[in-house]
Amino acid sequence: MKISLIINGQLRFVEVEPGEYLLDTLRKINILSVRRGCDNTSCGVCTVLIEGKPVPSCSYLSVRADGKSVTTVEGISDEAEKISAYFGDEGAEQCGFCNPSLALTVYALKKELIHPTDEQVDQYLVSNLCRCTGYISQKKAIKNYLGDQS
Repeated sequence: MKISLIINGQLRFVEVEPGEYLLDTLRKINILSVRRGCDNTSCGVCTVLIEGKPVPSCSYLSVRADGKSVTTVEGISDEAEKISAYFGDEGAEQCGFCNPSLALTVYALKKELIHPTDEQVDQYLVSNLCRCTGYISQKKAIKNYLGDQS
C-alpha cells in the first residue's frame, strides 16, 4: 500500500507492507541515521519525531504515520550541530551510535519544556541508552544546551 509521509518537511509517497515498521520504511528510502538497535523499544537508537514527539520507530507501524510529519536528525541539522558541540565540550562524545536519536530527543525536550528540572530531563531521556558513558557528561552538555537561548 502507498502512504504519504512528510519527512523533514518534504512530502514523500512510499510503498509499504501492512506490518512494516517505520524504521524499516525509513531505511528503505535511504534515511540511514535511523538505526536498528534492540527491536523492542528499549534502547532508543531508532527514535524519530512524529508530529514533534519522540517515538521509537522500531515498533511504530508505518501505516500509522500516514499523512504525518516525521523528523529525523537530518531535519534538525543546525540544532544537531549545536547539540554535538555541547557534547564535544563536555567530552560526552563516545562511539556516536546513539547521537542521532539523542539529539532528536533533546531537541524535542527543549521545544516542549521550558526550564525543565533534572528529574524532568531524566524522565524525558529514559528511553535513550548509551553504552559508552555514565551519562554525567551527557547531562551536563544537555543542561548547557537547554540553557542556551541563541
